[in-house]
Amino acid sequence: MRKLLSALILSFSIWSVFSCRQENNVTVKQYPMFWTWLDYRPGMNFDSVCQVMNDIGMDGIMLNAPTPDDYRIAIPIARKHGIEVYAWLWTMNLEHDRDKILAEHPDWFSVNRNGKSLADTTAYVDYYKFLCPALPEVREFIGEKIKSYCEVEGLSGIAIDYNRLVDVVLPTTLWPHYGIVQDREYAAWDYGYHPAMLEKFKSRYGYDPREQQDPSADIKWRQFRCDQITEVANMIAGVVHSYGKTMAASPFPTPKMASRMVRQDWGKWNLDIVFPMVYHTFYTEDVSFISDCTVENVRDKNDKTVLYCGMTATDGPEMFECMDAALNSGAQGIAVFTVAGLRSSEVKNRFKAYTDSVRAVRAANGGIIEAVHPHVADTNPFTHKGIMASVEKRMRRIVAEASGKEELPPLALGEYKQTESYDATRCYRVSDENSRTVFKVTFYFYGDVLSGWDVVAE
Repeated sequence: MRKLLSALILSFSIWSVFSCRQENNVTVKQYPMFWTWLDYRPGMNFDSVCQVMNDIGMDGIMLNAPTPDDYRIAIPIARKHGIEVYAWLWTMNLEHDRDKILAEHPDWFSVNRNGKSLADTTAYVDYYKFLCPALPEVREFIGEKIKSYCEVEGLSGIAIDYNRLVDVVLPTTLWPHYGIVQDREYAAWDYGYHPAMLEKFKSRYGYDPREQQDPSADIKWRQFRCDQITEVANMIAGVVHSYGKTMAASPFPTPKMASRMVRQDWGKWNLDIVFPMVYHTFYTEDVSFISDCTVENVRDKNDKTVLYCGMTATDGPEMFECMDAALNSGAQGIAVFTVAGLRSSEVKNRFKAYTDSVRAVRAANGGIIEAVHPHVADTNPFTHKGIMASVEKRMRRIVAEASGKEELPPLALGEYKQTESYDATRCYRVSDENSRTVFKVTFYFYGDVLSGWDVVAE
């Protein structure tokens, strides 16, 4: 992991990483390279946002606006600053038209394994109102919505979001917020059981997945729901491409993780660009998560799709560690959630130097950023030094709280011994000789990537 200490060191470092030419001489269309997501509201000072983006080297924006007419106002402002605008649109989860569809079509909404519909049930938060992708009328509704945005002159593309089902598994750092543990798939959060979906599956495979002892272990049933979402994505892509616009999406971190966590097999989507949301702070809280996911994405994405990496904004040095991790591992650009998180003048200046350097390297390398030292994702938690440092810090905090002290004590850990392994979960037991505390350490591997961890005292 490179730590870039100045614009001069930064430029040299990135050049040394990315100056190799691609041997197969592939030509890649030059899309904007540095992006942000942004909510647009009528009356906001959008010009000032675009000025900040221009100042730090961002040239693409995924904009979420209430109506097509709002884009007609925003696009000329963005163009003045050299910024391309994509419509950032929610698809399976409703947003601006939520109340209207709830009132008019309550039968359109997704159903969980317990038979509860989102028309009258809450999953995690009130705004989770996902539709059933198996319904033809839902697909028609989404297709017409996409058309209305594609007709906006000057809009460069469509970037879909929430094109999935409800999270059957949340990122691990969110579990305490909801008071849950999702070490496996549980019925309350397992969606896709709408009667239309079940009937469609049964007509193809000859059985009802609810008849299985554990429907979550039925690979056919999982893949079938993924395929319904894929069909919606590719229907949207057909519409977008018919208007001569670019098709993009913001899915979960990797195709394998996404299929397990939200039934989203995005490697099969007909995308021009993909911005996987590799938000390491939601998962392992370590930058290695970004490189592991990006390596997997290079392997598993659609061959015709240009890979970017979506990450959370950090107003400090970690922002550049994150971007290095993505670009070193095969990403062709970065999307930051959001530009507002880059607040300090020092970080903004450094971000500008970074973007200038990377663009120069891409231009010199025939429009390609080469991955350096390609590797496979490391699934051994004990070789992830950053993660293990966080695990031990959590242990020290547990010991300090138990003793009523503020200072974190040193540890004298014995050997980690595996006690259980099931689904995507591996459990270990380890003792601290200093405090005589026994810890249970759990690692999660959704999508074959180290995707989360937890520590408790037994």
